[in-house]
Amino acid sequence: MNKAILNTDIQEFINKNLNSNIASLLLKGTSFSSVETKDIIEQIEAKKRCENKLPTWFHCKAIYYPNKLNIEQTSSEITAKYKASLIQGESLIDLTGGFGVDCFQFSKVFKTVAHCEINEALSEIVNHNYKQLNIQNITTLNVDGVAYLKTNNKIYDWIYIDPSRRHDSKGKVFFLNDCLPNVPEHIDLLFKHSKNILIKTSPLLDFSVGINELKHVKAIHVVAVNNEVKELLWVLEHGFEADILIETVNIKKDTSDYFKFLLENEKVAESKYSKPLAYLYEPNSAILKSGGFHSITNKLEVYKLHKHSHLYTSSSLIDFPGRRFKIETLLPYNKKTIKNLGINKANITTRNFSETVEQLRKKLNIKDGGNDYLFFTTGLDDNKIVIIVSKVDTT
Repeated sequence: MNKAILNTDIQEFINKNLNSNIASLLLKGTSFSSVETKDIIEQIEAKKRCENKLPTWFHCKAIYYPNKLNIEQTSSEITAKYKASLIQGESLIDLTGGFGVDCFQFSKVFKTVAHCEINEALSEIVNHNYKQLNIQNITTLNVDGVAYLKTNNKIYDWIYIDPSRRHDSKGKVFFLNDCLPNVPEHIDLLFKHSKNILIKTSPLLDFSVGINELKHVKAIHVVAVNNEVKELLWVLEHGFEADILIETVNIKKDTSDYFKFLLENEKVAESKYSKPLAYLYEPNSAILKSGGFHSITNKLEVYKLHKHSHLYTSSSLIDFPGRRFKIETLLPYNKKTIKNLGINKANITTRNFSETVEQLRKKLNIKDGGNDYLFFTTGLDDNKIVIIVSKVDTT
């Protein structure tokens, strides 16, 4: 950590060039003798990535940034806030602290927080930044978090861990037992130090795989931001053996959509079905990841169009965790019929359909965009249909 980067003149240069051409800056170089140009460029690139992802850091003076890979891998402030809303207590230890964004939010709901980071340079950076952010109840430890637990008998209200999905020899991985640290291998050790564990994983991890790898899973949270699934959160409670709760959230700019169900109930539930009625609903990405397709018709006043279509309908408009549309026209799928509609530009979605969006655009000569929405799917009688809709929600 080169503290000369924090000098006022260098910080002013960084802020002045956040939108500058990086290649041009590298070619031109800088006049600062205390810091190499490439290190300043690294600060510019990393800070720029934080503008939307980590606004608290971005707007705080004298923040020191690690390389941009660390910024890419860290939680966003939005998802960190969601994690902190799930748990609370006196003490928490984060075994894989990273850039410290999750710990920053945990410090608002815990009396004491321990941030473990094996990378000495990153640990030093985080310690400096917490001082700039005026956070006083986080202790930064330059240690391997799992190894640290082995050396003491401390008990924590919660343990948080975000295992790295970049394996030294296997590259990018998705199974928990391939991640570093190997959580399933150390699960008994973790439970010796806390009754409650929160684990962050890739959204690509299959529920059944994670449940088989872990113990005492109480809940799984599927977290999406603006309809893009960002992470899965696994809540473990020592001794818990009951039904697992699945909670989904899609965090939007001004509001959030929530939907939850018990995993065992979903396995035995049966959907209610109907032909398209007055309104059409498309679940958000968090629900699509969760697989709670039968639970939707059991909990909400909607019907499913087909067992495999994952689209829903109702006679009256309801609040729904996803996109809502008013059905304007229902047609059997026929190239000539659709061509006769004269639609040259539309938003196309396919669900349980044999052709892709790209194939349909080429076949029907329909460009992307506009105010028309076309859903190509399979109906209750297994026939291909096209549902032309108008958007109910403006956001």
